[in-house]
Amino acid sequence: MQFNKVLKEQKEKMAKKSSKKKGAMKGCTIKSGCKSKKGGLTAKGRKSINRKTGSNLKAPQPGGGARKRSYCARSKGQMKKFPKAAKDPNSRLRKARRRWKC
Repeated sequence: MQFNKVLKEQKEKMAKKSSKKKGAMKGCTIKSGCKSKKGGLTAKGRKSINRKTGSNLKAPQPGGGARKRSYCARSKGQMKKFPKAAKDPNSRLRKARRRWKC
């Protein structure tokens, strides 16, 4: 009985979290100042998404560290998954990788 109550509460929390995150990037464009022409998000864009989703996005870490290694590894996988973007030097993926110095 108690277990079912806890399980139900957890499901409700998950439903609230997922509904809050839906559409976080909606309206976030280069023109509005959320996205950078160089690739990635601007400080304004990170702040906006953090507010909407409750996440904690940070600026790129080109100097090195665990975040950089993690990002470079993930974006390398995106390059494999999306070969069209990988070939285009002006794609947002390639621009962001340059900004992170991957």
